[in-house]
Amino acid sequence: MGKRREPRVDKALPVRIFGTDANGQIFSEKLTTLNVSRHGAELGGVQAQLKMGEIIGLTYGTNKVHFRIMWVGSPGSPKQGRIGLLNLSPDKPLWDFALPAPGIDGTGSGPVRDPHDRRAHPRFKTVNSVEIHPEGQEAPIRARTADLSEGGCFIEMPNPLPKSTQMKVGIWVNDVKLWAKGRVVTSTPGFGIGVQFVEISEQDKSQLLRFLESTVRIAR
Repeated sequence: MGKRREPRVDKALPVRIFGTDANGQIFSEKLTTLNVSRHGAELGGVQAQLKMGEIIGLTYGTNKVHFRIMWVGSPGSPKQGRIGLLNLSPDKPLWDFALPAPGIDGTGSGPVRDPHDRRAHPRFKTVNSVEIHPEGQEAPIRARTADLSEGGCFIEMPNPLPKSTQMKVGIWVNDVKLWAKGRVVTSTPGFGIGVQFVEISEQDKSQLLRFLESTVRIAR
């Protein structure tokens, strides 16, 4: 049996998911949860073609939170049409009912993390000011991160830049601004962009790693 980092409760709750699918098309679907936890959810009946690692929005009642897709059910399998989600703002309330405290749950059919997740660097929940210089644009964009890793970050932006946008990004870490060249790998309207670092100096990388060592990692 799979073991989760926190117990889940079987609940059928009406939610709406929205964002950009694997083909770059904007989608919005009304669905029902299969089970939920403090920081995650499993949904069924998903029609959009979605990819693991993408950021999507989810609304429940008047609450709206962005989630990362941790796994996608394979076509033809019992999990087809299902997705597993991880809340990227666990301190922001979403559900309007009590849930069990964190702990190992050995009763589920499988872990939240997809076994094929090959993310190279662990992510950490951070709120850092950033300065974005998109290629071909003179005026910088100022925003903040929602999570950060050695290999990239998620930047909150109501009107996100399109995928594949090349940029130079400055990230304030304590009192120092670190610089990296990056590109947009995910773009979710209403939430922001996932940025992959493609070039960063060894000095700035060392400072970034020291900062991340003192930060709480996002549980998978």
